[in-house]
Amino acid sequence: MSRRYKLKSANVFQYVMKNPGRGAPYGYDSLAEATGCGRGLIEKLATGKQQTADVEAAHSLVEALGVALLVLFAPSASPELDDASPASPPTKKE
Repeated sequence: MSRRYKLKSANVFQYVMKNPGRGAPYGYDSLAEATGCGRGLIEKLATGKQQTADVEAAHSLVEALGVALLVLFAPSASPELDDASPASPPTKKE
């Protein structure tokens, strides 16, 4: 099971593609070439049809776009929330 990051906003993703932190604006094909990610993934993220990307793809995208990871993606709080979190919240006695 691979960890996935959630895209915060398709609109922000589109804006950053058109106004990257460095270099010329990207289209789907040019961003795919720059990142090694599939064109389909980039198009789905930009249109809101897909809201997650695996860790490697998310890091490749933000590196090429010249923005910090947290500008575009929200990493999960825990890779396996069920195992990392207690069944019930702690009480003041604990």
